[in-house]
Amino acid sequence: MNPFEMVVAIVIVVTAGRVLQAIFAARRHRDDQPIADDRAVHAENAQLRGDLSRMKERLAVLERVITDNHSSSDLDREIEKLRDK
Repeated sequence: MNPFEMVVAIVIVVTAGRVLQAIFAARRHRDDQPIADDRAVHAENAQLRGDLSRMKERLAVLERVITDNHSSSDLDREIEKLRDK
């Protein structure tokens, strides 16, 4: 084996070692993630979905109030219903 081939072999071995280190570090980091974070994210998502559905309901009521051609007393009653919520 001449010196050039030896240098190339050393570079290949070192590069392969670094790649393997990076792969194992990424796996270790991924496995170290606490489960509580996943639960917190799911809980926050559920809360945000609930908030969104309530906002959609309110928007639908407001659209109905605005587009209906009823008397002002009906409008007053609808506004009071919204305030009670």
